[in-house]
Amino acid sequence: MSTAFKDDQGDWLTVCLKYLLFVFNFLFWVGGAAVLGVGVWTLVEKSDYLSLLASSTFAVSAYILILAGSLVVVTGFVGCCAVIREQKSCLSTYFSCLLVIFLIELVAGVLAYVYYQRLSDELKQHLNQTMSENYAQPGAEAITLAVDRLQQDFKCCGSNNSGDWLQSVYIESPQSQDRLVPDSCCKTITPLCGLRDHPSNIYKVEGGCITKLEQFLADHLLVIGAVGIGVACLQICGMVFTCCLYRRIKIDPY
Repeated sequence: MSTAFKDDQGDWLTVCLKYLLFVFNFLFWVGGAAVLGVGVWTLVEKSDYLSLLASSTFAVSAYILILAGSLVVVTGFVGCCAVIREQKSCLSTYFSCLLVIFLIELVAGVLAYVYYQRLSDELKQHLNQTMSENYAQPGAEAITLAVDRLQQDFKCCGSNNSGDWLQSVYIESPQSQDRLVPDSCCKTITPLCGLRDHPSNIYKVEGGCITKLEQFLADHLLVIGAVGIGVACLQICGMVFTCCLYRRIKIDPY
């Protein structure tokens, strides 16, 4: 009688673990979609700004998130098959996939944290030089577009202030047509509006672009880190459930 009771109890635990894994798979898919979405959003929404950064760490972190999010979709199907078929081989594959994705997200999180620590120094050292030396220069069309969009999106002018443009290659060249700042500094862009650098005409009082770009990137890195940590916690739960179900299955039919 006690043996039959233990068997019933064992079956009940196995069913509970299967339902828990199904619930986890659903949450895992949602988390994977969030990871994928954050990665795509980071690259697409403000992709122009990546050309203004000295290193590719920020972009690499986003690409890693996209890879991890894509793997989650595939892994979710593997997890459902593993739960339905109750095969140890499938569960082992599923556990391995969770572990790989966890390590990928861990790498993305470390990169985002490291880049967050040195973000301010990089922007201060690199952005002013990029804007003053490369703006409107041959072969630097991507940087020119990025600077124009940066100044319009964040309502800023120059790396630290509008006076930084006076030492730029562009303003000192005949190409500027005696402008004091690029036209993208203007609150309302019209041809040759950069000839007048009064605060009523350009984003002068609002400050430079370094601080605003730094805050924007820092906010993105925090989102990347928060989503990565959240999904990683889900994966740890999934790996625990998988191990428990693996131990409950006594016979692997294959």
